[in-house]
Amino acid sequence: MYPESHDSPDAPETGASPAPAGSPPAAAAAPARSASEALIEKFAQDYLKDRRSARRWNLLIRLGWLAAFAVLVWGFINQNSPASPPSGPHTALVELRGEIAADGAASAEVMLSGLKSAFEDASARAVVIRINSPGGSPVQAGIIHDELQRLKKLHDKKLYVVVEESCASGAYYVAAAADEIYVDKASIVGSIGVLMDGFGFTGLMDKLGVERRLITAGENKGMLDPYSPLPERQRALAQAMIDQIHRQFIEVVRHGRGDRLKETPETFSGLFWNGEEAVKLGLADGLGSLDYVAREVVKAENIIDYTPHENVAERLAKRFGASVGAGAVRAMKLDALRLN
Repeated sequence: MYPESHDSPDAPETGASPAPAGSPPAAAAAPARSASEALIEKFAQDYLKDRRSARRWNLLIRLGWLAAFAVLVWGFINQNSPASPPSGPHTALVELRGEIAADGAASAEVMLSGLKSAFEDASARAVVIRINSPGGSPVQAGIIHDELQRLKKLHDKKLYVVVEESCASGAYYVAAAADEIYVDKASIVGSIGVLMDGFGFTGLMDKLGVERRLITAGENKGMLDPYSPLPERQRALAQAMIDQIHRQFIEVVRHGRGDRLKETPETFSGLFWNGEEAVKLGLADGLGSLDYVAREVVKAENIIDYTPHENVAERLAKRFGASVGAGAVRAMKLDALRLN
């Protein structure tokens, strides 16, 4: 037998192992790894981009709240300051515009804030209320009227009223406290009366087959309920109440106008007149604008406005309070749903 030859061309090389059958070549695996890395890299870039965008928005929101807070602080510091600082003798102006109501710009609280400042200023020769109002609450008008009487006596200062478009009903109640009333010839003046309005739906409810279930303790507790019939006795009680308020109104006008008032059967009927007729009836003293009164009557052409104006800060505060309140209501509703 011949010994095996290690130099045989058919013998495998020492230390070399053959590749397993069916294994992919290295060049084919490389593209797969490159695609995965590219996908991960793109995902990371998109994530970082979103994070940067979110940070920018958060920064903008914070800056917005900071600016709003700065405006709020500035507004509270500068609120209720006159349009220009008093400097020497001047005519003090307070505006009464719109409906006289407890929650409006012509409420007793708002009006008296400006009126007190105007009367207390020693440089103000007189106070003028410029009115453009259809009237409103007799309670609010009465509070303003009574306080005007007190301020006039306390500071020994004249009070004038200048009427623009209208001075009717409760607005004239306020005007009656003035020493003199000036109007435009086309102004609407008067309407010295009281009303109580509403609706009754009983006939409609009968047609629709709707039943009103109202349970009260006290026979008059449901008085003037629009969904219940109005008994004649309750109608008479309501009429007596507004008649009494009407008498109070009449007394205020008679006391304020005195001998200048030329009463007719229609004076206190609720009718209203233009400014020219109002002067003839003694409801006003003459024709004149704010500038005319300041220049010719008060003798102080410089006019300074003491009217309190709602500023940006107050509007923001109200909106913020409203949003917080709405959130609280929603939270309470959710709690109620959970409890149920």
